Amino acid sequence: MADKSTNNIELKVLVDKGSNKVIFIEPDNDFADVLFSFMTIPMGTIIRLARKHSDPVAIGCMNNLYASVENIDELKFWIPICKDMLLHPRNAADAQCNLLKLELDDAEPREYYVCSSASKFLSFDWPICCPCPCSSVIDDEKCLWLRPSQVGSVFVKGEIRFTVTDDLQVIPPSASTNSVFTKLGVMDVDATEELTVNIGTVEMINLLMSSLVSKTPLTETLLKPKQEPKLSSKVINQAIHFESQMFGDSTNDEEGKISVKLVVSKSEKMVCYAEAGEDFVSLLFSFLTLPLGFILKNMKDGSLRGCISHLYKTIQDLDGQYMISNHHNEMILDPKLVPGFCYKNSLLGIEETSYYLVNNMLTTDRSLISSEQNQFKVIGKKDYSALGFLKGPAMFVVTDNLVVRPISRILELHVLKDLNVPVTDVEDQIVHVGKKEALHLLLASFLCDSVLTNTFVADLREPKQEQ
Repeated sequence: MADKSTNNIELKVLVDKGSNKVIFIEPDNDFADVLFSFMTIPMGTIIRLARKHSDPVAIGCMNNLYASVENIDELKFWIPICKDMLLHPRNAADAQCNLLKLELDDAEPREYYVCSSASKFLSFDWPICCPCPCSSVIDDEKCLWLRPSQVGSVFVKGEIRFTVTDDLQVIPPSASTNSVFTKLGVMDVDATEELTVNIGTVEMINLLMSSLVSKTPLTETLLKPKQEPKLSSKVINQAIHFESQMFGDSTNDEEGKISVKLVVSKSEKMVCYAEAGEDFVSLLFSFLTLPLGFILKNMKDGSLRGCISHLYKTIQDLDGQYMISNHHNEMILDPKLVPGFCYKNSLLGIEETSYYLVNNMLTTDRSLISSEQNQFKVIGKKDYSALGFLKGPAMFVVTDNLVVRPISRILELHVLKDLNVPVTDVEDQIVHVGKKEALHLLLASFLCDSVLTNTFVADLREPKQEQ
């Protein structure tokens, strides 16, 4: 992979001299491509990038989930690769992201191996036995690379120059100049100043992290670099709002639901910890494999302390008009998982991407092929039909802020002691996790540091409205 660590992108920045804040920037499509690619990045990768960040950002309880995966013994997973899949999740849009002028993820491009017979089996691993009738071993003799959907472009078509505001609203070039200036409060030209700024990979990572916690990430990144607050406690007591269309009529269906025992403080109306099996913990750990865009797609406006949701919403409002194709638009707004990262009882409804063969190269763009016969079935060392990442049966203790450890009565006593909750004040409650609860858990783990309470008993904590 070519070294892009010294690459830079030049930005034209309009600054309010009085407040020393960014009003807007006018980037070229190199910057827009990198900015839009934020939506494709898995949460586990964002946590890993946050650790390299000069001012580390705590993203709800996602950091605790990541650390829990690190600390759990490899033998608890089906195979070692399951743990690595969570700590280093693959980006389903990596063929496109490898073309970005600034690459945020340092993962090497993945190689793909196919059966040397006429079968349609594809593997990330080698050697591995092919399940087709040929019974051959898939090895490195036939290696394919993933083909970008359009060579020379990434996501945005042509030489488009968007206007991007300090809170990451993307304004199309077709917008009226007068209306843009009025909207942004630019009344006195003499009160503004134009700057030219060069940014590299470090600054783009800073921008990503700032967008999760700040309403002014461009100012924070370009003009006032400083330590950022964590994305957590401010939203601990507010309701999590999400889009509910994914549930259909199956919300009340008990089939496929996961049972979890909560240990609840009766006086504080909070979850102290949960006792849960490997199915529930696999669900929690799977949050690390999900792309940021999938989370934002299911989150209503106003839930997030930062402004990354503005970016998603304004890209959505562009309606694909400035994207290379519908496929590129879907990669950003409806990102998928790499095959093998879904499992039977994931409950979240996210799909895996598909691979097709075009001119002896792989692509994820269905529009480039004439027949589904070109589609490959992905196989690997991990059993893709398995129920999650962890072997069972197994039991774990899950704290309210999603620290996960193997079950231990001594550990449970320590949790109660740390919370200053007497044993006489707790009671057990059995809850069932279906699609609605799984999505609530996901959004709460992204937004706050009291996830189990917010999901299962937050309504008990809300103050009564005055009559």
